[in-house]
Amino acid sequence: MSNVSSKSSRFTESVIRGMTRLCEQHGGINLAQGFPDFPAPAELKEAAKRAIDDDFNQYAVTWGIRELRQAIAAKMGRYNGVACDPETEVTVTCGSTEAMIAALLAVVNPGDEIVIFEPFYENYGPDAVISGAMPVYVTLQPPNFGFDPAALRAACSRSTKAIIVNTPHNPSGHVFLREELEQIAAVCQEFGCLAITDEIYEYITYDGRPHVSLASLPGMRERTITISGLSKTYSVTGWRLAYAVAPPPLTAAVRKMHDFLTVGAPHPLQWAGVRALNLPEDYYRNLAIAYAERRDLLSNALRSAGLPIFVPEGAYYILADISALGFGDDVEFCHRLVREAGVAAVPGSSFYHDPEPGRRWVRFAFCKRSETLREAARRLARLPALVEGTRRDR
Repeated sequence: MSNVSSKSSRFTESVIRGMTRLCEQHGGINLAQGFPDFPAPAELKEAAKRAIDDDFNQYAVTWGIRELRQAIAAKMGRYNGVACDPETEVTVTCGSTEAMIAALLAVVNPGDEIVIFEPFYENYGPDAVISGAMPVYVTLQPPNFGFDPAALRAACSRSTKAIIVNTPHNPSGHVFLREELEQIAAVCQEFGCLAITDEIYEYITYDGRPHVSLASLPGMRERTITISGLSKTYSVTGWRLAYAVAPPPLTAAVRKMHDFLTVGAPHPLQWAGVRALNLPEDYYRNLAIAYAERRDLLSNALRSAGLPIFVPEGAYYILADISALGFGDDVEFCHRLVREAGVAAVPGSSFYHDPEPGRRWVRFAFCKRSETLREAARRLARLPALVEGTRRDR
């Protein structure tokens, strides 16, 4: 008799974090995992230090200090166009990862179906297993990674509990248009299902592409759980501060799951979160400008190395097409790239339930200092020689 659960055998460890460990072994530049290598804003760090010195070191209210929930509610109304009550509709969580699993555990009964667009952020598959959901996949079609509305409708049934929407999208960088979100909203209303949105990259969009929250559309306020957080916007991925916003009945269920998953988010860091959400508008404009420059730097480097790419509309990842390079698959490519060129990326197959469609893709993260990206570009220039050697060997 096995001593481990059947659930634990149905998914692997994180491929992304596995590539980080491999990168460390080979002294590579980590363009695999999406964390910045530059400092968080000084105002946030000072606020966290002050909160520790002021002895905010014990448990906070389970679903977040009132001041942070109020700041989140104000931001949701101002930026997302979603009015919410901080007392009954906002839950502070330990990262958006916890917010997603808490949301699924709160609404899914075993056997309920959830619709997931693929490629997808790798946590969604294991989340389905853990929550007992039956995932149904709808493919985002390259080169623009939009979806076929008919395919979405066909994926839904009266067993569909929720559609998961990640915009800006990881790994493709697609930012869902209002028209696309309206199509999702129509399907949700037709089948009576929920939407769970992962909007963690909401401030990182390019070329005038606006971020639209699904909950702001007519008929969606009462059937959407909106998830976002501080990690990406403020370069504090290790702080694990995020939130879920939902109508009171859904929030009550999310809070129960959150309570018994993690009890609560780090108390002193929540005070720094209050400071973060009150930064001036210039901060967000400059954030998008700086990331656009990084996007262009890495895009040019990948093209120069002979890799066709999808130029992202948002988030901070680039998908590159390796299908013409002659490698056995995406895993072989990524392992050799980090070993022989010193740059880590993520195999695209980890973003698909059937790995085959992802074999052509690898994902690079550009949330790094310009000097880091320039050094990565220098190392990526070795790729044509690596490709030529691979072809000779075969």
